[in-house]
Order: sequence, then C-alpha cells, then structure tokens
Amino acid sequence: MSGGKLKDGGKFKNGGKSKNGGKLFAMGTGPGASDLITVRAARILGHLDVLYAPAGRQQGDSLALSIVREYLGEHVVIQARHFPMTNDAAAKHQAWDRIAAEIAQDVTAGKQVGFITLGDSMLFSTWVFLLERLAPQLDIEVVPGITSFAAIAAGGQFPLCMEQQSMAVMSCTADEAVLRRALTEHECVVLMKVYGRFEKIRTLLDEQGLLSCAILMANASMDNEIYYPDLSAIRSDTPLPYFSTILVNRRFAHQGFVHRDFVKTSHGDQPQKFSAVSDNR
Repeated sequence: MSGGKLKDGGKFKNGGKSKNGGKLFAMGTGPGASDLITVRAARILGHLDVLYAPAGRQQGDSLALSIVREYLGEHVVIQARHFPMTNDAAAKHQAWDRIAAEIAQDVTAGKQVGFITLGDSMLFSTWVFLLERLAPQLDIEVVPGITSFAAIAAGGQFPLCMEQQSMAVMSCTADEAVLRRALTEHECVVLMKVYGRFEKIRTLLDEQGLLSCAILMANASMDNEIYYPDLSAIRSDTPLPYFSTILVNRRFAHQGFVHRDFVKTSHGDQPQKFSAVSDNR
C-alpha cells in the first residue's frame, strides 16, 4: 500500500530514508476510549499493511489493539508482540532488538507499518526504545495521542496547570525523595504508575497538606473508569487498578472549581454532587 492516499486526500509522506516507499507510523491510541484516538491516527490505521501492537504477556491480549480494531483495514496483518516488564535489562534489550529488527524488515520491504501504544507514544512508552534503534535507518512519523492525565483532567474537571504554575509529570517508581521534591517545587504534579504504591504516595501528599488538592482516576475514559475525588476516603485495602493516576494542583483547593464529586464504577454512576463554583479570579 506504499504511496496510498489518506481519506482526506493527503498522501503518506516519505522522508527519503526508505527508497521503496516503506514507512513506519508510531501512534498513541489515547487513554482507552476508542473515540478518543486522533483523526489522523484513525486515517493512517485504515491504510496500514502491518500493525505491531504491544501485548501485556506472551500470547496475551493487547489493550491498545482493542482500542483501534474498528479503524483497521480488512487486509492488515496484526503482529502482537510481548515487551517484558522486568528488571532484567538484558531480557528487555533482547526483546527491543528483536522487535525492532522485525519492524525494519517490513518497512524496508516497502510496507506501511504501524506501531501503537496507549496514551502518547513519547511518554513513558516502550516505543522510545524502538525509536532509538530504528530512527537512523527508516522513515518514521510519530502521531501524538491524548495522554491519560489529559483525560483525567477533563473527566474530573480538574485543571492540570494554570497561568504561571509549573507542572511535573512523575512516575511513582521514582525514589521517595525525588517525588517529595517534585511535590515541593511544583504547584501541579501528575503522579503516574500509582498501582501498588498508593499508600506511600498518600502519605507524601498528607505530609504536605495536599490531599484536598488531589484526585485519583483509574482506567480513565474506559467502561470501568473509577474516579476518587477524595483520596483520604480511599480505604487502605482498596484494590486500585493498574492504570491509576493522581493529579495534584495546589491552587485547586482555593479556587473553587467545579469538582465532580462521585465515583464512577462498572456498576453505574452514583448520584452526581457538585460543589459551588466561586472565586473566579
């Protein structure tokens, strides 16, 4: 399908590295809802020859793939590949090398090849490890995706960052001292990879008086989305989902923005309660 047209009349642009017209597209699928994928990504997905999708385990399903299936062309070849989540650096490098070699072979054969990731491909993504292996030799386009924390801010009506505020995006796998410094130095903080570390994070927020300035959402935009507007009310034995993220905004507690005060679960929404909107400075 080399040189094929997109639905809007545009063509796949080749940067010149692939002499036979092959190209690699890395696309973020967004936070989870299939209609939150970008229009450009949807158009490209419909014209691919091969699509690589990360799978959570060997022979396992791919959440990213389930998001984009409705946009795929009839004849696309799907290649689900497992990226080991391990501290074994050698195992990870072997997987990256092997998958990068497969992708390179398809692109150099003149195929239009896609690689998908959840959220945005350039944020906490295995894609970047493939990029550093493939960028020198292939024509590559990276299509941005909606991040989970953008979806959480929208769904919770909770501002990510305002005016002169600074914002840090942190992985909760970082050392406690690093997280504490981020919470001290920045007015707004996104805390990703909360799964299995919630109590530690809640303690840090409590130490700095930030519990009232934070929200937690899991599985943002998905059917099983869960929203916690009050972190102090979460029981310590509550099993939080893998895709759990916390947003912190120091100014939120003092500004009086609309705060969607309910928990959405797979069992249906509880009655919505809205706090008053005030202080529109």
